[in-house]
Amino acid sequence: MKAVGFQASLPIADPSALLDIELPRPQAAGRDLLVRIAAVSVNPIDTKMRVRGAPPEGEFRVLGWDAAGVVEEVGPDCTLFRPGDAVFYAGALPRPGTNAEYHLVDERVVGRKPTSLTYAQAAAMPLTSITAWEALFDRLQVREPVPGAASAIVIIGSAGGVGSMAIQLAKLVGGLTVIATASRPETRDWVSDLGADHVIDHRQPIAAQVAELGIGAPSFVFSTTHSDQHFDDIAELIAPQGRFALIDDPEPIDVRKLKRKSVSLHWELMFTRSLFGTPDIIEQHRLLCEVARLVDEGLLRSTVAEHFGTINSDNLRRAHALLESGAARGKIVLEGF
Repeated sequence: MKAVGFQASLPIADPSALLDIELPRPQAAGRDLLVRIAAVSVNPIDTKMRVRGAPPEGEFRVLGWDAAGVVEEVGPDCTLFRPGDAVFYAGALPRPGTNAEYHLVDERVVGRKPTSLTYAQAAAMPLTSITAWEALFDRLQVREPVPGAASAIVIIGSAGGVGSMAIQLAKLVGGLTVIATASRPETRDWVSDLGADHVIDHRQPIAAQVAELGIGAPSFVFSTTHSDQHFDDIAELIAPQGRFALIDDPEPIDVRKLKRKSVSLHWELMFTRSLFGTPDIIEQHRLLCEVARLVDEGLLRSTVAEHFGTINSDNLRRAHALLESGAARGKIVLEGF
């Protein structure tokens, strides 16, 4: 089968950073599905693993987590899907990736594809939807009010893939004001169109801008990027007993600054359930099926911003380069081989 892989961690401008390769087609066993990949999207984790996760010498590693496609085979223990089902999912961190014609994935982290979306539109959604959902509802518990605080959430880096989904999901929570951060005209327009109630500039001090809104201290902060750079502002602007979640890999932060307000800090990594095989791993199946329902009812939308053509090494290098530039908004998708 066709695939795109790498053997050494190289700058993305190097033609050998990602290569077109041929690999054996895998077979489904246990609770695995064999999915014929129709479309993929690219996430920051792809670029991080390319830089940090070189395979053993002489071997190839295939990246990619987000995918949409059709079930080709099911393992003998599968109960949720059957051949011919259209699915979307974000895979598991230690397993071979989705930048291949066929891919094995545990059915418990797979959802039915939204019927109203193309495969490319669907492929843009799983990783960011799961991350935003778990951060908002499992970690921050945004449906549970913080006594005396403004019913509001600040989403830092909201024009990216996760932030774009977080805005939409937060707007489904009645009475929750969404304060998004964006610094360029096109990203400000992007987050406003997704439903943000207020947009502030994360290149300027955030706490002062939130105070100027006059709505009071927000209950929640969700940071998707540069959390170390914004940490002092976060500690200043958040309400006493507020809740703070982050997903990036910041430089060391002094969490003692949260003590005075009894602010809780929550890490979110959507791969935790699959990494550890947690007893509730099937929650990601249920979550994605709920996302599909919300999409088909017109309550959520895909956040595709760029379609980079077919799945090959040249186009994937372009996608990695755009993500590494920090100028991307929404999601980058690729479709077909």
